[in-house]
Amino acid sequence: MNKLIQHACMAIAASLTAMAAQAADNIHLGNLRFAHYGAVSYMKEVCPKYGINVAEHVFAKGPDIMPAIVAGDIDLAALASDGAIAGRANGVPIYAVAGFAQGGARMVVGKDTPIRSLRELKGKRVGVTRGGAQELLLYAVLDKAGLSWSTTADKTKDIEVVFLPFADLNQALAAKQIDAMMQSEPQSSQAIRRQIGRELLKPYDTALGQPKRLLVMSERLYRNRELALRVVKCFVDATAQFVKSPAMAEQYVRERMFRNELTHDEFQDAIGNAPYSYDVSLAHIDTTTELMKQFGVGRLSSPPKAWEWTRLDLLTQAKRELQIP
Repeated sequence: MNKLIQHACMAIAASLTAMAAQAADNIHLGNLRFAHYGAVSYMKEVCPKYGINVAEHVFAKGPDIMPAIVAGDIDLAALASDGAIAGRANGVPIYAVAGFAQGGARMVVGKDTPIRSLRELKGKRVGVTRGGAQELLLYAVLDKAGLSWSTTADKTKDIEVVFLPFADLNQALAAKQIDAMMQSEPQSSQAIRRQIGRELLKPYDTALGQPKRLLVMSERLYRNRELALRVVKCFVDATAQFVKSPAMAEQYVRERMFRNELTHDEFQDAIGNAPYSYDVSLAHIDTTTELMKQFGVGRLSSPPKAWEWTRLDLLTQAKRELQIP
């Protein structure tokens, strides 16, 4: 009899486990392959305890995620604030619900170049990825230095901007196809550690400051308040674990995201320049929007005000419930 009861209990437990698995909500996450996007990727590991299964889809750059959100294939996405702003301005139904990192860029010049200041870039070719935070940062620092630029070989301009994918910038600098680059992390740290180039500056001394990366949510998901709150709690929990356990965070990013293509020193340099975060302010989003308009980044058909599409109520509640300051 005891064995019968034991078997019956095991069968019930298995049934309940199966029912719980079936009852879990499915979320599709759009993400990018950068070191400071690691805590967002880690949501896959944390969210099951909140009754959520996360399917992560990695894109080449932030703007590529927007059509997938419009199509209903992505519910949640991590991207630079300018990419999110451009998407919202052009009708993508998203809300900014949190920030997850800041900084994350360097101006790197060739290792053998005599260039020591921005002014010495005059007459040079500078590489950057179109549509990323780095493009806006590049224009902001050049403008502050009084340098003009063109995306063609225009001899009336000081600098020729060359658009290349993130993955190709380091190679182009090594091959001297460009003289400098505004590059993301960890690629900029890799370029320096691998003696492809050296840091000219961190581009944070403009009105933009350190650019914020945004966690955005589809309007459809946001309207499902109970599920949306669980999603944001999972994000806060995952980020808190990364902050509390830096060794675990490093292992996850280096082994799971970069498959050991990133060294310890490269990771440390990258995260030192792009710390994990939770927060973003409406003022920062508005400043970013104004600079995008000024420099023509993102082709904003109707620039949105931050208050129109930023919803930080879920973040506030999630941090309170998880006792995160």
